[in-house]
Amino acid sequence: MFKEKPDKKLLVGLAVSAVCLLLLFRKIDFAKMAAAFAGMDTRYLAPALLLTFVSYFLRALRWKFLLEPIKKTRLSNLFPATLIGYMANNLLPARLGELVRAYVLGRKEGIETSAVFASLVVDRLCDGFTMFVVLLSAFFTVRLPAGREGMQQGLVTGGYLTFALYLAVLMFLTLLRRRTDWTLSIVSRLLAPFSANASLKASALLRSFISGIRVPAGAAGAAATAATSLLIWATAIWPLDLLLRAFGVELPLPASMFIMVFLVFAVMVPASPGFVGTHHLACVTALSAFDIAGERALSIAIVVHAMGFLPVIAAGLLCLWRDKLSLKQISENNESGART
Repeated sequence: MFKEKPDKKLLVGLAVSAVCLLLLFRKIDFAKMAAAFAGMDTRYLAPALLLTFVSYFLRALRWKFLLEPIKKTRLSNLFPATLIGYMANNLLPARLGELVRAYVLGRKEGIETSAVFASLVVDRLCDGFTMFVVLLSAFFTVRLPAGREGMQQGLVTGGYLTFALYLAVLMFLTLLRRRTDWTLSIVSRLLAPFSANASLKASALLRSFISGIRVPAGAAGAAATAATSLLIWATAIWPLDLLLRAFGVELPLPASMFIMVFLVFAVMVPASPGFVGTHHLACVTALSAFDIAGERALSIAIVVHAMGFLPVIAAGLLCLWRDKLSLKQISENNESGART
């Protein structure tokens, strides 16, 4: 699972992070940055940290709902596995934390790792759909400072386009689930003129994907999944608002939603483990839309990144130590399982 030599994707990610850091620090006055840190109101850090862990606990709770079709699992196993998985995502390249998370829970609950991993695919889909809602809400409700009317109109246009995309994806997945053969035949016909091989591969991949997807049965399961998804992102966005206030920046809540959208897109860009550089640049760029730039914006970005990444790394390593596991051991077990 973990290669001894860094692959090309990791090297590209390291290069991207280095460029982002160069752009961020090339014109920074470190004395002004030190002054920004010195003026930070640390009383906001504790509630921001608490809400961050509440968000992870809600992720474990949603995961419990998603695993209901497979097995009734325990939160006492789900929460540590979630922390370990996100810790691994922050330390390892290529989002290998998802495999780590699936292995740890599968080991504790006696479930096949592949079945657990399939539930994480649904987990990511839930995040994607919820972020569409957050993105739409931010684009339609955020108010930028005077002089940025063009950007404001662009956000509204982006909101409409995103809403259309959201509906299209939702309709496609619904059809793929309910009328699999008919939908795959349409996909094959659309792709066939370009490449017959690509058409066959896409159909096989989509069939395998949809057959492995299991969603909570009934209205109650769907409602619980939707509610926890909204609460997960609410408790992830709220700390942003608190950290802005820690630096004396008071903006309406949609501004924090706007910043979160930038941060989510930042973790999709190839970067070093922990998304160093890309995460900071995305935060600074979003803050500049509200006329917060330079040393103050970068100071906020550093604290936002540290609060979002360092505590879960520490908690995940603690859970890993408590369970007498190591990332190397998990790697060896996954590789031996793949060979058998």
